[in-house]
Amino acid sequence: MQYGICRLGIVPVRKSPSDSSEMVTQLIYGDHFEVLTKQKNWLQIRIAFDQYEGWIDEKQILEISFENFEICSNDFFNCSNELIEYVQHPDQSLMAVPLGSSLVGLSIFKHHFEGTKNKPLLDQKAKIPETAFLYLNAPYLWGGKTPFGIDCSGLSQMVYKLHGYVLPRDAYQQAKMGEALSFIEESEPGDLAFFDNEEGHIIHVGIMLKDNYIIHAHGHVRVDRIDHTGIFNVDTKNYSHQLRVIKKII
Repeated sequence: MQYGICRLGIVPVRKSPSDSSEMVTQLIYGDHFEVLTKQKNWLQIRIAFDQYEGWIDEKQILEISFENFEICSNDFFNCSNELIEYVQHPDQSLMAVPLGSSLVGLSIFKHHFEGTKNKPLLDQKAKIPETAFLYLNAPYLWGGKTPFGIDCSGLSQMVYKLHGYVLPRDAYQQAKMGEALSFIEESEPGDLAFFDNEEGHIIHVGIMLKDNYIIHAHGHVRVDRIDHTGIFNVDTKNYSHQLRVIKKII
């Protein structure tokens, strides 16, 4: 197998070839990838959307041709636009797929879909917060990318995907993009704020809102205050993250 596509709603991508290994990211329905190597029933893959690498169980995916791999790669942003949608198998059974699932694979799977398709809002940066709020209250999940569990960089990546932009998977990678702003007052809703630890490593990202608020994944996707120091948790009345930089990505 050289190329494949995710045929289930959500599939864990693990750090090493074992069910007990750490989940580093997820494939969601329609995500496609290149196979790098195989170990028993495990495949090491490189995800086409963000070039992220990890291990998946080969039973959870479908092999595709290079031609279909190329077709999928030319249509990243044809995806579902509701928290949850359903696709219908040829045997009439239904399967749930999460927000942001790629629909370019429908013809490959011979699945039927009547839900809402996304139209990337390339010229509507102001709507990024509205899209981010679709994930509000989603539980924090390391490596997660869906409304049923998501991490901080998964949130920014998926929200930007729904607006037609590709971000890398991890916060430190995303922090290398865009233009750094000198002052928080220069930020606009939709800009990304990055936060570091005591060693100076980027460990967190959130999406700026208006009036010095931020939406981010911390326990769950939530809204907190932000100032020059960092994120001020409105529940604990303490700072939870130290601000490093705000970047204008688009």
